[in-house]
Amino acid sequence: MVHSAYDSFQLLTDCPTKIDAIESYGSKLLLGCSDGSLRIYVSDSSGADRSPPSDPHALRKEPYALERTVAGFSKKPLISMEVLESRELLLSLSESIAFHRLPNLETIAVITKAKGANVYSWDDRRGFLCFARQKRVCIFRHDGGRGFVEVKDFGVPDTVKSMSWCGENICLGIRKEYMILNATNGALSEVFSSGKIAPPLVVALPSGELILGKENIGVFVDQNGKLLQADRICWSEAPAVVVIQKPYAIALFPRRVEIRSLRVPYPLIQTIVLPGARRLTKSNNAVVVALEKSVYGLFPVPLGAQIVQLTASGNFEEALALCKLLPPEDASLRAAKEGSIHIRYAHYLFDNGCYEEAMEHFLASQVDITYVLSLYQSIVLPKTTAVPEPEKLVDLSLDAPQLSRGSSGMSDDLETFLPQLAESDENSALEFKKMSHNTLMALIKFLQKKRYSIVEKAAAEGTEEVVLDAVGDSFTSSRFKKSNKGRGNVPINSAAREMAAILDTALLQALLLTGQSSAAVELLKGLNYCDAKICEEILHKGHHYAALLELYRSNSMHREALTLLHQLVEESKSNQLQAEPIQKFSPEAIIEYLKPLCGTDPMLVLEFSMLVLESCPTQTIELFLSGNIPADLVNSYLKQHAPNMQGRYLELMLAMNENGISGNLQNEMVQIYLSEVLEWYSELSAQQIWDEKAYSPTRKKLLSALESISGYSPEALLKRLPPDALFEERASLLGKMNQHELALSLYVHKLNVPELALAYCDRVYESSVHQPPAKSSGNIYLTLLQIYLNPQKTTKNFEKRITNLVSSPNASIPKISSATSFKGRGGRKKIASIEGAEDMRISPSNTDSSRSDGDADAEESNEEGGSSIMLDQVLDLLSRRWDRINGAQALRLLPRETKLQNLLPFLGPLLKKSSEAYRNFSVIKSLRQSENLQVKDELYNQRKAVVKISSDSMCSLCNKKLGTSVFAVYPNGTTLVHFVCFRDSQSMKAVSKVSQLRKR
Repeated sequence: MVHSAYDSFQLLTDCPTKIDAIESYGSKLLLGCSDGSLRIYVSDSSGADRSPPSDPHALRKEPYALERTVAGFSKKPLISMEVLESRELLLSLSESIAFHRLPNLETIAVITKAKGANVYSWDDRRGFLCFARQKRVCIFRHDGGRGFVEVKDFGVPDTVKSMSWCGENICLGIRKEYMILNATNGALSEVFSSGKIAPPLVVALPSGELILGKENIGVFVDQNGKLLQADRICWSEAPAVVVIQKPYAIALFPRRVEIRSLRVPYPLIQTIVLPGARRLTKSNNAVVVALEKSVYGLFPVPLGAQIVQLTASGNFEEALALCKLLPPEDASLRAAKEGSIHIRYAHYLFDNGCYEEAMEHFLASQVDITYVLSLYQSIVLPKTTAVPEPEKLVDLSLDAPQLSRGSSGMSDDLETFLPQLAESDENSALEFKKMSHNTLMALIKFLQKKRYSIVEKAAAEGTEEVVLDAVGDSFTSSRFKKSNKGRGNVPINSAAREMAAILDTALLQALLLTGQSSAAVELLKGLNYCDAKICEEILHKGHHYAALLELYRSNSMHREALTLLHQLVEESKSNQLQAEPIQKFSPEAIIEYLKPLCGTDPMLVLEFSMLVLESCPTQTIELFLSGNIPADLVNSYLKQHAPNMQGRYLELMLAMNENGISGNLQNEMVQIYLSEVLEWYSELSAQQIWDEKAYSPTRKKLLSALESISGYSPEALLKRLPPDALFEERASLLGKMNQHELALSLYVHKLNVPELALAYCDRVYESSVHQPPAKSSGNIYLTLLQIYLNPQKTTKNFEKRITNLVSSPNASIPKISSATSFKGRGGRKKIASIEGAEDMRISPSNTDSSRSDGDADAEESNEEGGSSIMLDQVLDLLSRRWDRINGAQALRLLPRETKLQNLLPFLGPLLKKSSEAYRNFSVIKSLRQSENLQVKDELYNQRKAVVKISSDSMCSLCNKKLGTSVFAVYPNGTTLVHFVCFRDSQSMKAVSKVSQLRKR
């Protein structure tokens, strides 16, 4: 016996006649005796001891005495009877079925057709009665008054032994078979056989389902006879009668009564020995058992007492099931008992190795997580939180101290105990490790299920504090004790936040102890409340650096994270040659970490970006650009802490974002390049190996920068150049100052590289193509031509002119009213009209070949130095750039003795182009004249329009005939109006427009 679910009490003894049927009506007992009489018994208590019953309609646990006897109640012994409480009727089956009014037992109806019936079933909801006699099943309906109406009459294969309503159908136990009878059309469907020995037994459940007896087994089926589940209720033998009183099924046997639970696996709860038991029925509050001449009442033990019994015996599942049956008014008691049972059950399961099931019951008990964590001594919790001892929380604690910490050997630290166990018994150590892993896995699942609600409360609490702080709640702000990095201010009594910190700290440790490092990292990546100090120590000790970095990040401990990351990067570099697998950290990891910090802490970004700027310059510059860190700030920081990388930064900055770098930064970059080139020049000059045509990488960068950018100051740079070297740089700077003649002279006479001079002219010309003729530099090639034709004049006082230009730039540099940017060697350059361009306003495509009085200049050039004229270069320039040079101006500059044959490469294509242009313009002129004639012809045709006015012609405005009045015609040629009407309409439109303007 598991526990006592019912108490047996003898209600009456020594009944004069044998009892054939028994029923209860309120607190009374109705006994149908073998002599056909009906004996009514009531509780036998003296007036002095009688206490008011708690339920006057329930049987009392007292001896019963005869109240009265109704002789001749039935002609034959009663087979069975049933009280229909909802209708206050007594249904009895004897030689027929009779209905009597309660409580005076007045006969209401006798169904004569039920004569010979042996079994019946009553459907109280619909008021339907079905009974079986011989091989017929009849259905009657109570009409609500004193009569019954026959509804159906069906034939069946054999005599019915047992029957019960199941919804709209009737389940019949016929012979050795169970069948479902359709109460509408009489269709029969077989279910299964009832067995070979025991007669069929149909028991209706309150849910509408059925238990069908098959020998000593009860099978559960639905209203259509389909099996519901694989489990069966097994009795010790085939029962004669079964009644259902939740949560138990009570079965009657010849010498005893068995009580079984209706929960799988339907265990035997209690056996009550009653030799000679013959009848079994249930009342409102008890089960009544009739022997031959005595009656026993089986009164349920109070649920609270049953729960205590079951809990004490370790039958926790049954105890929990009984808790659910406690009445709603005892909700607090029910919750308390369920919580206590869950805790006890959880400890029992935990001690028996069922860790996951144990955690499920801890979860159901709503116990504080600190209680569960107290079972795990290896889990370190924040010191600010007091962890209650388990034995203080268990109300049904028979052996709570043994169930808390001492009994759970799994809670000890793995690293501390495993070595000792390994020394004694290696197998024991492995088993201990396995058990410890299982306990921690169960704890992880428990914490993960609890985490959502706890973290949600903590987050809501934090949001409320932020809102209060935003509106200036001084009282709330005074409660703040300290700042929790990354999560704002935490008040002293932040219970939800403290609980979240305990949970996340424990969960992180459990994940690490079970080897789930990746899960620990994911935990730290999201919103978490891990205790920074405890977790930092654990992660650092276990070398879980990825998780430690996420911990720092989530707590806004960025300096610590970056310091650790730099250390790991250095260690990864030193461990590259090691064969053992070690987690590698690259410099890119520092850059990735710094990206989100650009907007919040740019100085920290600059500080730690210096560690990777040299190894990953491009990625670092991209970091500065994507983070929108001011370039001036970055440059000044580099100038102070990493001057050797300043030029590299500015160079990459310009390459990635040409428009994003200011003029000051451009000037500084060029100054850095120039300083490096001057240092390189000094070294080579000291060794007397300087070569003007030698190019170092830095010098190439300097020349490219001088040509491509325009934000620097050429005057300042020109002052730094040595007088006898770096002529190409000097020429670029002079070009920026629009000193084209001096620049070209350097290319021709100092560098002796005509190709550079020609390329210079091309750049200047291409920049002036889209300028107005007055602003263009179309004569740049003529300037170069003059330098070739008169070298002495261009080199005369050359150094002095440059010195004067540097010393007083405002006096020597022509004022430039407008500048135009142009692309040159991948960059931009500002070009203005060259010196003397105002005197030669000619188009680059002008091919005028007329000569003027320029011969005097040519003669002067020849007289001064005819032997030094660079005629070959002149002819090469004319042949290569004939389409860009003004032919007339060029011929005026050439010496008179120049052979015409040498000018063929220049004049040939020039004249061809001129004649082609002349022909094209002639064709265009003819086309324009033809178009003009066509337009005039169309105009004349339009003026020839004819309008016919008849006597029926009407004015479209006044709708009167035109007659001989002056008229006007609208452009469409069909609308005719009086001229006076037209004039008036125009005047009205003008007035309306004026009025509208005034209203506005």
